[in-house]
Amino acid sequence: MSNTEQNKQLVDRFIQELFSQGDLGAIDRYLAPTFVDHDPPIPDAPNGQEGLRRAAAMFREALPDWTSTVVRFVAEGDLVVEQFTATGTHKGTLMGVPGTGEKLTLRGMNVFRIEGDRIVERWGQLDDLGLLRQLGLA
Repeated sequence: MSNTEQNKQLVDRFIQELFSQGDLGAIDRYLAPTFVDHDPPIPDAPNGQEGLRRAAAMFREALPDWTSTVVRFVAEGDLVVEQFTATGTHKGTLMGVPGTGEKLTLRGMNVFRIEGDRIVERWGQLDDLGLLRQLGLA
């Protein structure tokens, strides 16, 4: 298996374990201690591992059946681009909005940089406006 394919599998395992299975321990298994998140997914979260851990916990608490589906992976060298669609049932408070019982969908893209067997950097673009509209905040 090529290094590129190994990197794609590493990112896929990380995403599935963290977001689809809700295993916060995936942060420690897959992210380097020096991990840098260039676009933290929630405001006021610390950079690095802890910020991503908080984001994952927030989504899992508000949407207990949260599942991330990979639309496509593109990889070259030490970079893996993931396009995804995530869905879940809004049962808990999210962004100040109490659970509605409605299904929410979040689309986005992430770029991960890999060193060895760890993710060391992430850049992301989420459809924040689409999520805000579903929550009735936009």
